[in-house]
Amino acid sequence: MQPRNRSDARADAVRENELSSTVRKVMRQYFKDLDGEKASGIYDMVVLAVEKPMLEVVMFQAHGNQTRAAELLGMNRNTLRKKLQQHGLD
Repeated sequence: MQPRNRSDARADAVRENELSSTVRKVMRQYFKDLDGEKASGIYDMVVLAVEKPMLEVVMFQAHGNQTRAAELLGMNRNTLRKKLQQHGLD
């Protein structure tokens, strides 16, 4: 694996900021759309909505290699396998 340089770190920070901004925007719109209705289970809703597409993209980037995908995600391969099964991606 190649060492990361400053421009890589800056690019990661920009992407992280863009992702955070997108989540904030969508969450604000979600509450606006509720128009006073009661909300519950928001954490699980957001995690499930984000986790599946993230896993799909990472598995594609890893060419289906679960060991590599787990490394990219910073998680144990068994945890990845469990999550893939939960989302019907196995």
